[in-house]
Amino acid sequence: MSRPRRIVLIRHGESEGNVDDTVYEREPDHALSLTERGRKQAEEAGVRMRELFGDEQVSAYVSPYRRTHQTFQALGLDPRLVRVREEPRLREQDWGNWQEREDVRKQKVYRDAYGHFFYRFAQGESGADVYDRVGAFLESLWRSFEDPAHPPNVLIVTHGLTMRLFCMRWLHWTVAEFECLSNPDNAESRALLLGPDGRYHLDRPFERWCTPESYGFTG
Repeated sequence: MSRPRRIVLIRHGESEGNVDDTVYEREPDHALSLTERGRKQAEEAGVRMRELFGDEQVSAYVSPYRRTHQTFQALGLDPRLVRVREEPRLREQDWGNWQEREDVRKQKVYRDAYGHFFYRFAQGESGADVYDRVGAFLESLWRSFEDPAHPPNVLIVTHGLTMRLFCMRWLHWTVAEFECLSNPDNAESRALLLGPDGRYHLDRPFERWCTPESYGFTG
């Protein structure tokens, strides 16, 4: 098995929905583009990525949303070194189809009270639903490591919640640990690094907004 030395996750740059939540009433979530600021964020992240990967091969997976495709393109990675695939299981949490702003804001209040992992948006998904599909992707990713020629780097271009749930699944965090973490900023990255002990370690933690409260022995 040829496990990569690093698995890098990056959130898309600032999108139209990040600056104007009324846009969800007019445009599908998956079709929203990066703002000009979001493109610059992705380009700046690309400088760091190119320094990190150097001349090594990269296996990249990109959420099917327009803003994640645009983010990947703005990274400016050498196409001779990158094998890229669209991966629908890495998409954003579904919050319903056409979204009415006040209704979504009300549901976000309910989610904060109920819990981000378990609360399911009307006509949409819960964090637990996203966790399940991320888990299915991880099984496929792990099987890809059986190829002796697998690149030493994996790059995942996705969304904030999906990044946290990927790390939760990989590092076996509890629900309580997940609930206390904040999403990364736009175009911010985290890397799982393979250590000398044969285990992956997060290069830096996610910010915490509260102290986790466990129901029992797993906390």
